[in-house]
Amino acid sequence: MSADAALAGEAPVAPRAPRASLSPRRRAWLRFRANRRGYWSLWIFLALFGLSLMAEVLSNDRPILVRYEGRTYYPLLRSYPETTFGGDFRTATDYLDPFIRERLSSDGNWALFPPNRYRFDTINYFAASPNPAPPSKENRLGTDDRGRDVLARLLYGFRLSVLFGLALTAIGVALGIVAGAVQGFFGGRLDLAMQRLVEIWGSIPELYLLLILASMFEPSVWILLAILSLFSWIGLSDYVRAEFLRNRQLEYVTAARALGLSSGQIIWRHVLPNSLTPVIAFLPFRMSAAIVALTSLDFLGLGVPPSTPSLGELLAQGKANLDAWWISLGTFVVLVGTLMLLIFIGEALRDALDTRKG
Repeated sequence: MSADAALAGEAPVAPRAPRASLSPRRRAWLRFRANRRGYWSLWIFLALFGLSLMAEVLSNDRPILVRYEGRTYYPLLRSYPETTFGGDFRTATDYLDPFIRERLSSDGNWALFPPNRYRFDTINYFAASPNPAPPSKENRLGTDDRGRDVLARLLYGFRLSVLFGLALTAIGVALGIVAGAVQGFFGGRLDLAMQRLVEIWGSIPELYLLLILASMFEPSVWILLAILSLFSWIGLSDYVRAEFLRNRQLEYVTAARALGLSSGQIIWRHVLPNSLTPVIAFLPFRMSAAIVALTSLDFLGLGVPPSTPSLGELLAQGKANLDAWWISLGTFVVLVGTLMLLIFIGEALRDALDTRKG
């Protein structure tokens, strides 16, 4: 503190501590948070996906808990015959039956139902309007042409689409990283040979292959996932190959070779972590492409079985029933909203990994 400041009676000012340098991951996270649209899109998407994972609790035709004649039952976990609640048959209880509803709400009995009292395959046999029925108090988003609740099918279909997108993205990323790493790191004749094989494999018409296999096997999610996984890695392998071709010439790779590390150790410890920028940046976009692929194939009848809740199947029903606007509108909002959230997340992730930005 100077003498003039001491004479003036001013308080001494403590020297400012040097600002700690931020790690690259911390800087990337701060850049991601700075993009408010992408940041909040991530949390909204995670919240919606978390709710869809609890679809059986939020939308089901079975009560969560039943208190009947002094005993407690758990229909969500166990199936009870109709005779348990005063019915005449030993078949599984239909909790939407007006007689069963009356029995569960009389003489001190009660039942705790989910917020939406329908599963994706529940047919409302007691609906007041013919199917497809418009939105009502019983079916908040109406029913489809088979009497199934649209809200329940949207909830279960959203979960199926996201899980399918995650699985297809994970498989494609794993195969793409392996293929691109081998090509880019070793190069030479191996790179040329594998590149020609990739070009031949990528020229196979994917839609024709789906048509052939759809006529040979019964449609299922697993068959569709296996077929699409055969082609989902091709585009990503080119980016990984380019990153490996660039990074293998840098000094730290030469130093690792001089220390006696094997090729596998150099790839796993050094080159791969520095080559994942395009992989991470493209993850949301690849996931949105997988969701669009599943929806398109279901719309064409080449995807999952008709009984499976699917956004593409709902779009096909909306096309076949143009007067039932609630089917197309609800599906359009869910599909477009999901894709917009993923695109916003991808844009924010791409900007966060751009080291040219402060």
